[in-house]
Amino acid sequence: MDYETLALRREGAALWCTLSRPDALNALNGRLVDELRDLLARLATDRETRVVVLRGAGRAFCAGLDLKEAGTSVSDGGISEALRGQRHISEIAIRMRRLPQVFVACVHGAACGGGFMLALASDIRLAGTSARMNAAFIKLGLSGCDVGVSYLLPRLVGASVASELILTGRFLDAERARALGLVAAVVPDERLEEEARGWVADLLRTTPLGLRLSKEALSASLDMGSLEAVVAMEDRNQILCAQSRDFREGVRAFLEKREPRFEDR
Repeated sequence: MDYETLALRREGAALWCTLSRPDALNALNGRLVDELRDLLARLATDRETRVVVLRGAGRAFCAGLDLKEAGTSVSDGGISEALRGQRHISEIAIRMRRLPQVFVACVHGAACGGGFMLALASDIRLAGTSARMNAAFIKLGLSGCDVGVSYLLPRLVGASVASELILTGRFLDAERARALGLVAAVVPDERLEEEARGWVADLLRTTPLGLRLSKEALSASLDMGSLEAVVAMEDRNQILCAQSRDFREGVRAFLEKREPRFEDR
């Protein structure tokens, strides 16, 4: 697929992905959703890309669903067609959480509705001072629980704050998001890329296997019913990593006081 609404730039093992509908505040229209799904499908078999930086062009990260395009589609197409369209968007969150790549969201301006979902489904969130996020769904006459937000948000900020945001649709600014632990850093908008580069560099200093298994374990542990199940998974992953050449290189580099040279072996 040729991308019209995504701008991609590869830098080594990092892929910079920019939502590129700036005149519409990068709102999710059919084309952008299709391109995001296509990109995520490609990443599922991409062993070279280890980190994906997700950001928005222009004045916003993503203003949510493009209501100008989607406004009448639900009533015109019937319930079955509407459900297919709903799943077409909501599956993006599932794919992001299940992929081995680490997603870093650089949020500035509006991150509303489906845009909020893209931020929540990322592994690390960085915010510009202009960032404003909300679960906008309830303000449109819909349920406040949509596209995975009611799953992701309570696990990131707790049930009480999630209830506040989902039931009211209130905006969350960058500083409160940092206070809640929802974003890892708040910087001036013009420094977001610089900040992201520091995080990308740290992520790429890890072993490829260790990073993949760490994300997998973190995601799975949220749904496991006991400490014992989580520890069993951690034990398996550590033994797998300990058999790798990269682990031996990491120990040698530590003892020799140098940067390790990992090869994904």
